[in-house]
Amino acid sequence: MLRARYEIVCTLGEGAFGKVVECIDHSNDGARVALKIIKNIDRYREAAMSEVEVLEQLKTLDSDKRYSCVHMLDWFDYHGHVCIAFELLGLSTYDFLKENNFQPFPIEHIKHMAYQIIRAVRFLHKNKLTHTDLKPENILFIDSDYDMEYNPGMKRDERTLRNPDVKIVDFGNATYDHEHHTSVVSTRHYRAPEVILDLGWDHSCDVWSVGCILIEYYLGSTLFQTHDSKEHLAMMERVLGPIPTNLLQKTKKQRYVNRCRLDWDVHSSSGRYVRKHCKPLKHYMVSKSEDHHQLFDLIEKMMEYDPAKRLSLEQALRHPFFSSKWCPCLFYALLSG
Repeated sequence: MLRARYEIVCTLGEGAFGKVVECIDHSNDGARVALKIIKNIDRYREAAMSEVEVLEQLKTLDSDKRYSCVHMLDWFDYHGHVCIAFELLGLSTYDFLKENNFQPFPIEHIKHMAYQIIRAVRFLHKNKLTHTDLKPENILFIDSDYDMEYNPGMKRDERTLRNPDVKIVDFGNATYDHEHHTSVVSTRHYRAPEVILDLGWDHSCDVWSVGCILIEYYLGSTLFQTHDSKEHLAMMERVLGPIPTNLLQKTKKQRYVNRCRLDWDVHSSSGRYVRKHCKPLKHYMVSKSEDHHQLFDLIEKMMEYDPAKRLSLEQALRHPFFSSKWCPCLFYALLSG
């Protein structure tokens, strides 16, 4: 029986795939673990077995836990439900934002988190893997304990993390370079333009997603708040400028294009919505300090339309944002190699 080893304590989260529960592991001195229980449905089982394969390889490649990817402890099949046991982590970065009334993270925390995320995803890319579903929900704090302080100006309590260390989770959609690449990947708000335009994708689609995540940490809210592909592209243009003609010429989605430009009416109700909810990237900066300028320069390079010109994560790690001031994450990385 499942209870013979794992005793369920509470539910940590639920999704279309199934649920994640906190368990007591009775075969490991009562240690607390997270157990992902997958629905007994073919497509979810298939994704779960693919995730197990990826996690087993990552565990072998990163046996000393130098990179910020979650570690699988065990997996088994329970009456058709694939169950994967993980180290127990804290809240996702999204849930922390939500519980903190969507207050942005401090810039020094963003720097620390960004370095760990970029280094972890670069590790995946070097091992011929694209995550394909990077988003704040799939980045978890190792420990989400916080200090609470009242902000008299805003008349509210605000939480500050004690430890901004993070790990990347959910490798169910991770794709090896040699595997079939489905035409659509990534959760909508973090989806790269080449995916929307059906131009094919590679590692660089993860880079775009990380750029979207970093600006969300900075703002406290999603940059591209839409569920429509053409509106999404219009939002990109409002924030980042016109989509290059060569990408629009090559797209299979010609219904989005008119005379080599995005077919978009700025005076329509959707056009007004986009103008109201989006503005040029640099206009989101809340400070003129060096750190803020460097962060926005990094984000701008990660959100380059053309994937061939987009910053690689190798280049991102050498960006001045991480060397403009002493960075604990960089010091740790240098120590660990």
